[in-house]
Amino acid sequence: MKILKSGILALVLLTLLNCDSETKKISQVEDYDIYLKAGENEMLHIAMEDLQFWERKLEKEPNQFPYLLKAAASQSQIFEKTGDIWALIKAENYLKQANAMTNFKKSAYLRALARNYISQHKFKEALELLKKAEANRDGLKGTQKMLFDVCLELGDYKEAKRYLDHIGDDSDFDYLIRLSKWSDHRGDLDAAIRYMEHAKKVAERSNVPSTKQWVYTNLADYYGHAGNIQASYNHYLKALELDPNDAYAKKGIAWIVYSHEKNANEALRILNAITNDYNTPDYYLLKGEIAEYKGDLDLKNEQLKRYSKAVQNTHYGEMYNKYNILFLAEDNKYFTKALEIANREVNNRPTPQSYDLLAWTHFKNGNIDQALKIIESHVSGKTFEPEVLYHIAKIYKTNGKLDEAEKLKTELLESAFELGPLTEASIHKI
Repeated sequence: MKILKSGILALVLLTLLNCDSETKKISQVEDYDIYLKAGENEMLHIAMEDLQFWERKLEKEPNQFPYLLKAAASQSQIFEKTGDIWALIKAENYLKQANAMTNFKKSAYLRALARNYISQHKFKEALELLKKAEANRDGLKGTQKMLFDVCLELGDYKEAKRYLDHIGDDSDFDYLIRLSKWSDHRGDLDAAIRYMEHAKKVAERSNVPSTKQWVYTNLADYYGHAGNIQASYNHYLKALELDPNDAYAKKGIAWIVYSHEKNANEALRILNAITNDYNTPDYYLLKGEIAEYKGDLDLKNEQLKRYSKAVQNTHYGEMYNKYNILFLAEDNKYFTKALEIANREVNNRPTPQSYDLLAWTHFKNGNIDQALKIIESHVSGKTFEPEVLYHIAKIYKTNGKLDEAEKLKTELLESAFELGPLTEASIHKI
């Protein structure tokens, strides 16, 4: 009788496992394939037409500084739609001219240039401009919102919270998304999602497509972090309904297909479709990771070479410091270069995440004592990002702090989707 019961139990468990395996499939090619074959990028076309219009106006009236701001806005749009770094640099040049012509007295112009600097990861330069705008006091609320953003990026959390309190308004979209970001920084993902969902309601009432698109992709990210993959997928699709050329939303779907469904070939197909029209260096690294997962080392090496070549473009400045550090730290012969960039990143942004990169660089070079010292002084307990926690766990284990590593391992396995299959396999070995 016991044998029969055990056999029935095993059959039930097997059935449940098979059902669970089937429910892992969330994506359907027919849901997103139409967006991979999207025709002309209408928004890009409009931005390029606008740019030509304002550049012609500038040729006739070069002293009209409002035209400079319009041309800069068009270049920024082109950057967002193509990833072309040169467009972002041209936007910066226009904005510098406009601010010089107005003696840095127009806060809206200062904020526009600060926004450009944030995109380039020039956070200290952005802070300097925003402080000038704050002193000008016109459009103060908008300046304070951006000061929160920059202080958070620079690791000045006390100042970030002060500015957040200044702009407090539960009906204001800009406040809600920053309150969500603050909650995420503090490790309260449930609150981050709750505030972003509130922001979504505000955005849908206002019915501005670009605002809705932004909130949908950000909610999709949060849902993914929380393990609600279906909701994440649905919101990426909602963003694509608004803009069929939204590269970020397509990349999010590619990650779901790769990390959750383990379908490397389909993920690569999606990414290849994206990079026909939109390209930034990080796509090469993602393709390389997926190629490694599927065992295609030739493709992996090809993508890493492309990444290495792409980031030699000096216009990227500090934008790819994190990626460069992680990339270079994998090979001991590049330790000096990786350490140089890591120290520069700590100087630029003394955040727990930056110190983690410095510790990881030392760890990968065998300096485990130094890595542990940095982690314990500047990182542990100060951030909740899974990638950072993974680095901490590896450093703890190597230094013999096995209990601490084991505690983090349990938490990390819950973040397997966010970290990806390759890292998940490494987590199991901690």
